[in-house]
Amino acid sequence: MADKMILVETSVLIDYYRKTDKEKSVWINLVRQGYSFSISAVTKYEIYAGATPNQLSFWDNVLQAINVLPLDEVSVDTAVMINSSLKKKRKQIALADLFIAATAVAYHFSLATLNRKHFDRIDTLNLVD
Repeated sequence: MADKMILVETSVLIDYYRKTDKEKSVWINLVRQGYSFSISAVTKYEIYAGATPNQLSFWDNVLQAINVLPLDEVSVDTAVMINSSLKKKRKQIALADLFIAATAVAYHFSLATLNRKHFDRIDTLNLVD
């Protein structure tokens, strides 16, 4: 899997932040597997919207080296298709999760998340173990 680009969802970054021993975080495990990372603009929003002033420099340092993918027209169109499919099954997910998943699908990236319960519902999304 060396040099394989994946999209990292907010829960993976929060896990990294909360772990006292960062080496035991899911994110570091993904680094060891040779993955490279991008995040959705929605993940960036979620991180900064939930951050306290004391956490901002930590997140600035972490996110400076990660590519942020925009929520563009292709991602929005993909979100519409995914939502339509989920709606038919009565298994819709939160809007932020929908946009993150749609970004991964639109950019042909697998998604790393700790929230498999919601993201497993999306047939066109490949989740990283």
